[in-house]
Amino acid sequence: MDKFSKALLRHYLILKMSNLENIKILVVDDEIDLEPLVRQKFRKQIRSGTYDFVFAFNGVEALKKIIEFPEIGIVLSDINMPEMDGLTLLTRLRELQNPALKTVIVSAYGDMENIRTAMNRGAFDFITKPVNFDDLEITINKTLEEIRLIRKSMDEHNQLISIQEDLNIAREIQQAILPKIFPPFPGIRQFDIYASMEAAKSVGGDFYDFFMIDEHRLGFVIGDVSGKGVPAAIFMAVSRTLIRATGIQGVSAVDCIKSVNRLLCLESVSSMFVTVFYGILDVSTGKVDYVNAGHNPPYIITPEGIRKVEMTGGIVLGVFDDFEYQSKSFVLNPGDYFFLFTDGVTEAFNDKEDLFGDERLEGLLKKRIDTSIVEVVKDTFEAVNEFSTGVPQSDDITILSLSYHGKA
Repeated sequence: MDKFSKALLRHYLILKMSNLENIKILVVDDEIDLEPLVRQKFRKQIRSGTYDFVFAFNGVEALKKIIEFPEIGIVLSDINMPEMDGLTLLTRLRELQNPALKTVIVSAYGDMENIRTAMNRGAFDFITKPVNFDDLEITINKTLEEIRLIRKSMDEHNQLISIQEDLNIAREIQQAILPKIFPPFPGIRQFDIYASMEAAKSVGGDFYDFFMIDEHRLGFVIGDVSGKGVPAAIFMAVSRTLIRATGIQGVSAVDCIKSVNRLLCLESVSSMFVTVFYGILDVSTGKVDYVNAGHNPPYIITPEGIRKVEMTGGIVLGVFDDFEYQSKSFVLNPGDYFFLFTDGVTEAFNDKEDLFGDERLEGLLKKRIDTSIVEVVKDTFEAVNEFSTGVPQSDDITILSLSYHGKA
């Protein structure tokens, strides 16, 4: 990249950040008397700050001025000039690929061939000599308004890019806090666990987690925050962190949920809440103590078939801080596995607005009683995606599955 190209790039980058009202007008003409004439004709506008002129006598000087004053938005250029004429200057300015830099060509009325060439090379408008200053003022104002609109659009576009970059970082952070290494506990053979999440947007409100409370107990959770996008993602991160921090202390499932609910009620904003299923597996016996706080009932899959886990009468977290949650328990036998999911699975739509539904999910699970939990999770995602082909994903989809093998 040569010196001029680098300077043009700098001009473009600075221009993107410039104030919408800070637009200079570069007048390029080899007539020495033009500068005092322009300053005299537009003295009121100059004093009020409406116009801000910069002058150059040919195309070469004009390029230097553009480097010196990156806030130049209008180039008002003659065609016939020494060293570099207006048509050549137009060609160089097109290298900027900057829609917020507009060129107005000035030429004799009879020089329509050059005017036509200038318009084909990207000139925004033209005026003819001898210059009618009333017409010039109208042209300048029209061009300034166009530039302001373009700069506003560029600024909004840059903000959107910045937001998208922030969302990408947020997505990376969100994905980083969810366990992704499987098997997560290579030294433990009493169970296997696998989970995955697909957010409907850049970031989502679903989450899952699992952690060893001690050498005999595994805590595991799946949750679904109300809403989508950044607010849901933040609330999701808070909910997941509170459940892990509380559960890892070794408290019972019901005490964990009660404590987290009180904390979320204190911090909850915009009427946000979260559905949660939290369980504790005793890896030596297969017993699972659990609390269902308004979440979809999971399934237990055994060689004899599948069944839903009983509800515990709990409501969503983050609404009533004094709600008395209840826990229940069941026992997994060696060879059984546990399937937890969010409503993004059963409430997925197809192009006929049909729901995937419980019946399809149960039919899929019945056919995969002897399938590994990894294949069950992946097959479920594949089935939902195939069912919803051509329809944008409307909700986050999260699945967690746990198989119990018994004593090591």
